[in-house]
Amino acid sequence: MRNLICSVLFLSVLLANPSHAQIKEAGTTPAVTKSPAFGISFTGFVNTDIFFDTRQTVMARDGDWLFYPENVKRDSDGKDLNAKGTFSILSIFTRVTGNITGPDFFKAKTSGAIEGEFYGNAPANINSFRLRHAFVRLNWTKTELMVGQYWHPMFVPACFPETVAINAGAPFLVFSRNPQVRVTQQLGNFRMSLAAIAQLDATSNGPEGPSTKYLRNSGVPELNFQVQFNVKNETNKTEFLVGAGVDFLMLTPRINSEVIKKAAYDTVVNNLVIHHDAVVENYKTNAKATSFVANCFTKLQLPKVTLKAGGVYGGNCYALNMIGGYAVKSVVDPDKGIVEYTNIRTVSVWTDLKTNGPRWAAGLFGGFSRNLGAASAFSGPIYSRGSNIDYLYRIAPRVSLKVNKLKFATELDYTVAAYGTTTEKGYVSDSKEVGNLRILLGVCYYF
Repeated sequence: MRNLICSVLFLSVLLANPSHAQIKEAGTTPAVTKSPAFGISFTGFVNTDIFFDTRQTVMARDGDWLFYPENVKRDSDGKDLNAKGTFSILSIFTRVTGNITGPDFFKAKTSGAIEGEFYGNAPANINSFRLRHAFVRLNWTKTELMVGQYWHPMFVPACFPETVAINAGAPFLVFSRNPQVRVTQQLGNFRMSLAAIAQLDATSNGPEGPSTKYLRNSGVPELNFQVQFNVKNETNKTEFLVGAGVDFLMLTPRINSEVIKKAAYDTVVNNLVIHHDAVVENYKTNAKATSFVANCFTKLQLPKVTLKAGGVYGGNCYALNMIGGYAVKSVVDPDKGIVEYTNIRTVSVWTDLKTNGPRWAAGLFGGFSRNLGAASAFSGPIYSRGSNIDYLYRIAPRVSLKVNKLKFATELDYTVAAYGTTTEKGYVSDSKEVGNLRILLGVCYYF
């Protein structure tokens, strides 16, 4: 790994121009000036979300992160147990960012960031401090090398829905932060990037539940390639951005299989029960679950309004915080329990329209996602999110008021999930819509 990083760094130095210009990217850290003051400066905000849902939801962190409404669940009297509203007030999204600048390195401007929030990385440690971003950047004239934890390349900081909800439009678009090594090259108005990615908070699913081990055991990082075209006029306050990318993921769900050669049984000898354990044999396996995901996005900013849109298509989108995943297609060697896998595909589109007022701003988010099933029938377990959902859609209007460093915002989020019966090819039939209305009020104070 050390040799790989050194090779990437050496390639970046060869491609770089000796000038000190910065490649600007919307994200956590601001652009580095020509004469930065070395050290660290802190920014962030105090945030509180107040929200009410009309029914039970599939969510995270006590409901602060909303995926979609829960399915209908009938009791003995036929009443829907999930038709029960909830209310909560949470301040766990409060954030602190440390922006770092330092001396040049091989004629490159150096910068970095450490960012965290009180969101926790699991339900059990909600309200605890967790790492959000932590990276180092080296910037030459037209080349950037970034190493550390940052947004997944398919989440584009310059083009994402600016919802009041912290999910920023998920699960209708990619939302994930990942440890990675990313090289970006600027060619006029074009921008290309190549990234090698690991997993941490957002992980793939598998036989032992969500875990990083399935990607780690594959021995190959997730790989992403992306191209952007951007034209921006600061004076006229206009911008046009369009881009697309492709992502490759290889998982090793199991490194061994277990085959029961003889089932457990009991015998009775002299009125005593004697238990005999099952006879189990283990075999090494290296079966892979490989998938590709493609995305596209665009942004048109005018002086008074901004329009953004995007789409995602591919298999096994679970780790991207979208619906979908993979399943055991068949058993190819019954004697050793060796299996093969097939992906459950997802397609999703979204759009976001907002006004650009300095104080008052309004916006409207819309998203649609569909389960496209697998390419062939499967017979084994499903490692997926929303495997019994045919489609999802969301409509979320919002309005906000910002005065100096204080911002008040409210949003109505109507999300619908169409639940049905999962077929042998992963499609969902006989679906019925279940909706949830969320009323959200956010208060944010920046520092």
